[in-house]
Amino acid sequence: MTKNYIPTINISSLVKNNFETLSAFKTIKEIEKASVKVGFFQITGHGLDLKEIKKICNVGNKFFHLPDSKKRKLSPKKWNKKNKNLYRGYFPNDVNGKEGLDIGDLKVTKRYSSKLNNQYIEYLNLGICFNKTSIKSLSQYFDKIYSLSETLFKSLIKLNKMNPNKSREAFSRLKTLSTLRFNYYPNQTKPVEISKQDGVALGCETHVDSGIFTILYQDRKGGLQVQNRKTKNWHDVPFNKNALVVNTGRALEFLSKGKFKATNHRVLWNKSKRLSVPFFFEPSYDFRMNKSFLNSKKHTSSGQIYEKFLNRSLKKFVEYQR
Repeated sequence: MTKNYIPTINISSLVKNNFETLSAFKTIKEIEKASVKVGFFQITGHGLDLKEIKKICNVGNKFFHLPDSKKRKLSPKKWNKKNKNLYRGYFPNDVNGKEGLDIGDLKVTKRYSSKLNNQYIEYLNLGICFNKTSIKSLSQYFDKIYSLSETLFKSLIKLNKMNPNKSREAFSRLKTLSTLRFNYYPNQTKPVEISKQDGVALGCETHVDSGIFTILYQDRKGGLQVQNRKTKNWHDVPFNKNALVVNTGRALEFLSKGKFKATNHRVLWNKSKRLSVPFFFEPSYDFRMNKSFLNSKKHTSSGQIYEKFLNRSLKKFVEYQR
């Protein structure tokens, strides 16, 4: 296993959404190459301060150290019969070896959610478990990581010499199904899965992600591995305190006609507590998934809506069998 399999790309030339400079063009080509060949890359120069990342990790760790009865007040109906939410919220570690908290767009209000009545656009009353300072940190982080994700998506649109603002067709902020998740791996007494390929004990099963991009912060304990599509060998994603990990998902594979393939990844069983903070960048629930989106300047109104695309994709995840 090698540590240099995962490219590191400085994207500072893109963070101001200026895609016309020579340095921006070179960066976009690096992203293209990494997305096609590996499906994973690390980004530096992303504009997120280390203090902000540490702050958001502290918010997550404090939550997971709350009593179980307190955390379950944010659980979906499956784990708390008193609640109406089905998608957003907390799931316990007896589900799949890890605890998790799924948070949607914090701009979604209770009124907006009830009026829209969509299965994935749910209001979560975070005030039950978080103070105002923590909620503000969560909101600010969601805003910045969403904006960063959109910048990466716009760079792929620019590859085909189209206006980057075409991304607005796929992403409408209050309709997006994007999710900020906290994964907490406790002291696991046994692996979630033994890899059928190489017999390695896993703390998270082998899988691909559903959305466009996942942007992840993993702590220094690491454990994340990526599979080489050709050799089937596994490679560690090294910890870099200044970097965020990016990977391509099934939605991007679909929209790019298979050019940017979703890539298998897994987490090793390491018997020690660890936290990861992935952000799943996902289109609006009513966005039409059309394979010509990334190479056609015309707006296409045909194709399956993303909500149904996601429905199928989530069936393979135990924590979403609700």
